[in-house]
Amino acid sequence: MYLLKKTFEIAIAHHLNLDYDSPCLRCHGHNLKLTIYCASKELNKNKMVIDFTEIKKKIKNKLDHRDLNKVEEVGFERYANTDSPSETSDVLKNPTAERLAEWICHQFSECYRVDVQESEGNTATYLDDSMQQFNL
Repeated sequence: MYLLKKTFEIAIAHHLNLDYDSPCLRCHGHNLKLTIYCASKELNKNKMVIDFTEIKKKIKNKLDHRDLNKVEEVGFERYANTDSPSETSDVLKNPTAERLAEWICHQFSECYRVDVQESEGNTATYLDDSMQQFNL
């Protein structure tokens, strides 16, 4: 069994669609620390689980210095063309740290866990159930 862990930072902006009053309803930013965990029983043809550079490039190129609410490929964007929150609140897809961790994990077949750290005390983790075969 081979395990690897890749950690790097990206800067993002987002706002959340919540059913309670919060400053997170307004656009704000984070310097996220991402930790991506991958596993494989076998090494690939280059004798790696996955290239560290491939992980960083794929995620950083897609998300770094972007407003997550506007990154269509990630699925957090608005699907309605209106500026009225009341008309779009049911179609907003919340770019929470939890959902971001899940999206990142699904970008790599070798990935079984992603940690998204928004601040020193706030980290969301996603664990992929399909990796239970490895007893991780």
